[in-house]
Amino acid sequence: MNPKTLPIYEVESALVTQMRALPRGIVTAPTGSGKSTQVPQMLLDRGLLGAGQVVILQPRRIAARMLAARVAHERGGQPGGEVGYQIRFEDVTSKATRIRYVTEGILLRQMLSNPRLDGISAVIFDEFHERHLYGDLTLARALALQKTERPDLLILVMSATLDTALLEKYLAPCALLESAGRTFSVHVDYLDKPVDFDHEPVWEVATREWERAVHGGAEGDALIFMPGAYEIARTVQTLQTSPLARGWVVLPLHGELPPMEQDAAVADYDKRKVIVATNVAETSLTIPGVRIVIDSGLARIPRYDPHRGINTLLIEKISRASTDQRAGRAGRTAPGHCLRLWTVREHPQRPPQELPEIRRLDLAEVILTLKAAGITDIAGFQWLESPDPKSVQRSETLLRDLGALDEHTGAITPIGQRMLSFPVHPRYARMLLAAQEFGCVRAACLAAALTQGRSLLVRRTGKDTRSDREDFLGEETTSDFFILMRAWNYADRVGYDLNKCRRLGIHAQAARQVRPLFDFFQRIAREQGLTLEERAADDAALRRCLLLGFSDQLAVRLDGGTLRCQIVHGRRGQLARESSVRDAPLIVAAEVNEIEGRGGEMNVLLSTITAVEADWLRDLFPDDFHERTVAVYDHEEKRVFAERQRLFRDLPLEIKRGGQPPEAEAAALLAAEVLKGDLKLDKWDDEVEQWILRVNFLVTFRPDLALPEIGEADRKLMIEQICLGAYSQKDLRSKSVVPVVRSWLTGVQQAVVEKFAPERLELPTGHRARITYGLDGPPTVAAKIQDLYDVKGALTIAGGRVPLVIQILGPNFRPVQVTQDLPGFWRDHYPRIKQELQRKYPKHKWR
Repeated sequence: MNPKTLPIYEVESALVTQMRALPRGIVTAPTGSGKSTQVPQMLLDRGLLGAGQVVILQPRRIAARMLAARVAHERGGQPGGEVGYQIRFEDVTSKATRIRYVTEGILLRQMLSNPRLDGISAVIFDEFHERHLYGDLTLARALALQKTERPDLLILVMSATLDTALLEKYLAPCALLESAGRTFSVHVDYLDKPVDFDHEPVWEVATREWERAVHGGAEGDALIFMPGAYEIARTVQTLQTSPLARGWVVLPLHGELPPMEQDAAVADYDKRKVIVATNVAETSLTIPGVRIVIDSGLARIPRYDPHRGINTLLIEKISRASTDQRAGRAGRTAPGHCLRLWTVREHPQRPPQELPEIRRLDLAEVILTLKAAGITDIAGFQWLESPDPKSVQRSETLLRDLGALDEHTGAITPIGQRMLSFPVHPRYARMLLAAQEFGCVRAACLAAALTQGRSLLVRRTGKDTRSDREDFLGEETTSDFFILMRAWNYADRVGYDLNKCRRLGIHAQAARQVRPLFDFFQRIAREQGLTLEERAADDAALRRCLLLGFSDQLAVRLDGGTLRCQIVHGRRGQLARESSVRDAPLIVAAEVNEIEGRGGEMNVLLSTITAVEADWLRDLFPDDFHERTVAVYDHEEKRVFAERQRLFRDLPLEIKRGGQPPEAEAAALLAAEVLKGDLKLDKWDDEVEQWILRVNFLVTFRPDLALPEIGEADRKLMIEQICLGAYSQKDLRSKSVVPVVRSWLTGVQQAVVEKFAPERLELPTGHRARITYGLDGPPTVAAKIQDLYDVKGALTIAGGRVPLVIQILGPNFRPVQVTQDLPGFWRDHYPRIKQELQRKYPKHKWR
């Protein structure tokens, strides 16, 4: 196929013209239009690069490598010449390279050593609709550079589908170009009934639907989307056992395959082929000939896991936007057919589109990178979309805990600079650096790998399984990791045999997934010059590494009789019952889970526990200790004490009690207990409450009197003032209350209250009836009928502005009528009531 016939060439002239006039542009074009391979060549061939390079950012390594190979082939060369690529652990470029495909983190790291991007004339952000974190960040850095030192730098953002409004505003002024591309209709089918992939594996369902499509006469090659390498391998195995697969080539496609196997998936064959791929085939790569798409609706999506404090790749349902992209792969060259492995009723339950990574990922790596670039104001950085301030704060706190940022200035430290060279989360960079010092790099790599997925050990097992597991794996009192490591070594040794693993309560599949992660961490260690040969004499070395990586999850056991713990940074939780580390007073947790309990309360559960020593804290974190004296309330003794505390960060490690704290601190603690109802002020009675209600009544009904309202904050301050000088419940009993409450008002204001909101009201008979004030509505007064005979009008207070609600009492002191209209009562109701009462109480005076 002649590349010049690709749809993207429809906008070549406009692109070149506009990029000469404006250094920023947006190109939207469907997948398969040729933008990823042809636009870089347009910039080079039309002279827009001068003597510099064009760097194309790709979200995936496989795409960077394969696109570079394709463009090099089109230009009659090999990767590493005029066209090259650079991904993690692989640099296939040379001084002659003019078109360079890179993964997103590569250019960002290059900006640290070459902040002006000298030698680079243009940067293209491909597949930008996926909104990867490093893509957002690199775009922001490139834009800032263009606006200052490099106004000649060309910036081009490209995507198959992109809501350009936000981006246009961000890049303004910028060129906007759109290529319609060429697509054909795709018929979409759904399952008739929902499928539970836990009971019927997704690879079996996909194979069944592929067979149905082939039986139905569907034409062309097939593309099956699976979430990961394991599911792809099982799908390939299942397809190859199908009688219909004879005459078909079945091929996997994902980022972990060797390059030759990746190339094989997109090569031309004389036979029809089935490609089983991850979402790398969703937009990054175009595979000619595909007319059948079978979509599992699943992908491994990176997301922050608060339980482990890291970013994880967990299998989730993809968004509706992604399902549309996948379906569209069947209609690139001819009409196609898409089979979705969910029901039409389930489809609207999927999110419309995936959140940008900046909204769902941990930002520690990104913030460390920005700090290394000298950017101190993270909140003020010109993001395309600003991250949640809580996420920024959480990440900065973690980096300080890891020693990557200075505790006081927030600047990157030498250890932070060293951590930045590790292409992993800062937690594991810190662990690996420590492991080199302590001689346990291989063990640290395995521990890091074990934290990435689900637990290896089945929690609920029968007695026989538990017994076999304990006999084989042994008991462990210093770290759950040592049991997990022995379990994984066993599973690896038996080839992840399902029955053998099940006998010991080991998840064979979870264990299998650890291997590539273990290899990944070991490869990084070697790249960084670390020694994998174990030198540690005992298990303390790995435990120290875990402490350095998870010091933000350090906890102190509160008592030996329960599993309750106090965690650093002001949290409380409890030890998971399945942990083997039961007696250590000081622990570090690799997982901190929040689990909703009864009544909606969140319970914090600590698991994957390691025992640590207090001496290690002093050795490893000497600057994180301080002492303070605080007031504490003892609920059993109902008394306030002074405590001398030695703290690691904010976590008390040593406590000595004795003496009395400052009286203001004691008063605040006692007042808090009074407000909660755990302590009582004997002299805070109804008279006090009525006084407060009288004041607030006038605030509402006579604002012209300008009295201050007594709210909850004032009530708290009053109680604290009353508690001054007290240290226990016994001390509170003698405390006067009324003088303090009344003194909240001046003498003149108190007189105003007595005049306009009196405690009692004198009736014509001389009886002084008590007025009851409430939170809402007018006050009430209760009086016997006989005391009201000579009252002809309404009873009022507040200078005659507020009529009282009158409870008219019979001789038995029970209300016979409640009213604010006393004249109406005498006229309309009293004659009837009088007859009834006079009959019951003839000795009383009746008028």
